Amino acid sequence: MDEAGRGPLAGPVLAAALCFLREPEPALAGLIDDSKRLDATSRTRACAALAEARSRGAVVYSVAAASAAEIARLDIVRATILAMRRAVLRLPLRPDLALVDGTTAPDLPCRVRLLVGGDRTSLSIAAASILAKVTRDRLMDRLASRHPGYGWERNRGYATAEHRLALARLGATAHHRRGFAPVERALTSR
Repeated sequence: MDEAGRGPLAGPVLAAALCFLREPEPALAGLIDDSKRLDATSRTRACAALAEARSRGAVVYSVAAASAAEIARLDIVRATILAMRRAVLRLPLRPDLALVDGTTAPDLPCRVRLLVGGDRTSLSIAAASILAKVTRDRLMDRLASRHPGYGWERNRGYATAEHRLALARLGATAHHRRGFAPVERALTSR
């Protein structure tokens, strides 16, 4: 498992859980790396290859989210853990062991092994990182079309200068994360 979107000011945090059901073909394995080390085109290509592998029964996966409201209520760490739990529970099978990129173990119906930097050492975690990142980017693209002016199609909700200026000018949306300092400043200044 891995997540995407812990640091932005807007949008949900997403987690993906993925299980290879057999050794991945070399062509697929060659596309997979830590999502942060791949450009957008490479991530999209890898995501499509994972979807194709799923259609052939070579892999199962699920992606789940915790909303901006849940992040505000729980905090970002607990919301991330919630998204991870949801992702595992949505898998069509129950794994014996979950490899988690991070330092906090979600409460799961299986054993958990934490691997800090796991997206660079585990093919399944790297694949999950790609699924989470591509899915979140697509979601932020859809939100950008509904909430123009924040630049989410470019900044993905992160605290860029463009996004901070838009917050000051337009205020916060329901997709902004309450409790994050720049969002709170925008709320109190209006």
